[in-house]
Amino acid sequence: MAHSAPLVLPVCAEPVRDGTVVIRGGRVLQVGSRAELLSRFRVAEEVRWPGMIVAGLVDACCAPTPPGPGVTTRAAVVADPADLAGVPGVSYVEASSADEQEWEDHDRDALITALREVDRPCPVGIAARTRDPHVLEDVAVLARTFGLRLLAGLDRHSPMALDEAGALGPHCHVACARPLDPGERKLLRLRRSVVAICPPGQEQAADVLALLEEGNRLALGSHALGHHAPGHHAPGHPASGHLALGGLDPSGAGPGDLLGLAAGVRRRARELGLRVRGLDRRLVEAATLGGARALGLDAGPGRIGSLGPGSRADFAVFDARGRYPYSALMARPPCLGTVVGGAIT
Repeated sequence: MAHSAPLVLPVCAEPVRDGTVVIRGGRVLQVGSRAELLSRFRVAEEVRWPGMIVAGLVDACCAPTPPGPGVTTRAAVVADPADLAGVPGVSYVEASSADEQEWEDHDRDALITALREVDRPCPVGIAARTRDPHVLEDVAVLARTFGLRLLAGLDRHSPMALDEAGALGPHCHVACARPLDPGERKLLRLRRSVVAICPPGQEQAADVLALLEEGNRLALGSHALGHHAPGHHAPGHPASGHLALGGLDPSGAGPGDLLGLAAGVRRRARELGLRVRGLDRRLVEAATLGGARALGLDAGPGRIGSLGPGSRADFAVFDARGRYPYSALMARPPCLGTVVGGAIT
């Protein structure tokens, strides 16, 4: 099976003009020029797409609702452990106990039972939403014990508190909808925890650019784990001196619209006169490979977020054209279709 388009954007490699993705058994066999690959491989069927084939977008934090345009894998947060089997992508069950007593009396055993017994075809994790430091510490221990991914919201916990609880690390990514100070960015960078930038508009373009320039791992998410009440700000983060990121409200980027979120960052950065080399490419990488890193699915056979030999055949097709493919995606072109595991959806 082959999928061809005037442009193929593998993310892990340079764009291919008049390109083809050859797939077999739900995996990518090869990516390259159409003329070369069709002469090398026996292809029983070829799908010719207009526009651009792009590695599937990865939503690093979302509600269990239909995916946004171009999204092929999601980190979906579910409130009930019984919902683990029903959400495509990576499912994160909430651990939101109000205190240690509630956690010990019921919630801990319920979570462990669900993780052991629920028939789940996809990886699972824990979304740490509790404010209790003792519960948070135990959640971090459970994640390491069971080899689970961990997701935490920076609306509830500072990076320092997460680190003290033992939560931060390559297995953990954080949902961020607020500014981060240099110390917080450095701590997250040292712990190799991916930062998933989420709406609504509390994050700043300057902060996103600082994360990129300083070398933090960046992803994009369509749903913050929680929102600050009016007038409330995270501890140690006063509102003065901050310019809110524009264009990320519901009227700017629709539900699950990761490219809309990326375009909002780009637009606001330009309004502020901020420049980062290769910003469009880095934002597209955050929406694809960055999300895959957040979920721990960016390497090895069956990896996502990029297109290459051995990767899962997940990609989206956008009605995008032009000399500069990453910039064309920032214009938020229509999504013509998605392919997940080799199947057109």
